[in-house]
Amino acid sequence: MTVKITIRPNGPYLVEGECELYDPTGARIDTSGQPRIALCRCGSSSNKPMCDGTHNKIGFQAADAAKK
Repeated sequence: MTVKITIRPNGPYLVEGECELYDPTGARIDTSGQPRIALCRCGSSSNKPMCDGTHNKIGFQAADAAKK
């Protein structure tokens, strides 16, 4: 399956499909059995790199959409 990444408005990156995720030390983060994961974009999650919804509490405002 192709991996699909969707940027949620003022929210996380949603990653759908089988992928491998590694932390800054190179250790693999187990995402097996999860058809979709949400990666933190605001930097304030207490469960980094996963999103825990903190962006809603802090009023995170994302930059404009990507330029083509």
